[in-house]
Amino acid sequence: MLTTKDTESRERVLKKVRNALIPKSKDHYAQVDLTTSVYVDEPDPVELVFARNFTGLTGKFFFCEDEKDLVQQLKEAFLQHQWSGILCLEQGIQHALEAAEIPYSSEIGKMVESKIGIGGCEFLVARYGSVMISSKQASGRKLPTFPDIHVVVAYTSQVVMDLKDAYAALKEKYKGNLPSLISNIAGPSRSADIEKTLVIGAHGPKEIYVFLVEKQS
Repeated sequence: MLTTKDTESRERVLKKVRNALIPKSKDHYAQVDLTTSVYVDEPDPVELVFARNFTGLTGKFFFCEDEKDLVQQLKEAFLQHQWSGILCLEQGIQHALEAAEIPYSSEIGKMVESKIGIGGCEFLVARYGSVMISSKQASGRKLPTFPDIHVVVAYTSQVVMDLKDAYAALKEKYKGNLPSLISNIAGPSRSADIEKTLVIGAHGPKEIYVFLVEKQS
């Protein structure tokens, strides 16, 4: 029969065994800096950084010195590419299309049959060359999705460096009542699911254009 002393001795031995079996590893990440940015600071203006990264994702970029230049460049693009089936739901951009004598529709019921959707954006994120849109814009959820060509008209005041800057600005803009959908578009979609062959524009627009207008003070 085991005595109390024997039991205590046995427990001490088992405790040592258990402790020996528990893997001991050093905390290699105790001194990791989680606050400093992992990116190198960009010496170039955010507009240039956006243009470089956006075109690197096969986007088509146009810089407009002012509203008058926007009208002229829209007109030249319309004539060069023979655009048709244009849908635009935003009044400010509609005025530019009218000044450029570009025919368009503002009937949301023609969304599916439209070939080109022209709208604005929330922000342009320079670091990723991406376009941030939301469901609270006049273009809504569908306009950037259905047409084969997505045309964005933005202003230099809407260009930010990082996503964190865009999200912070969104919170300020909507005072806590954020849109139900916030999407960040980084060029036409890409897919290599079929026979490992890269297809651009597998779903959604096949081409994305950005007309960036210098915001006049």
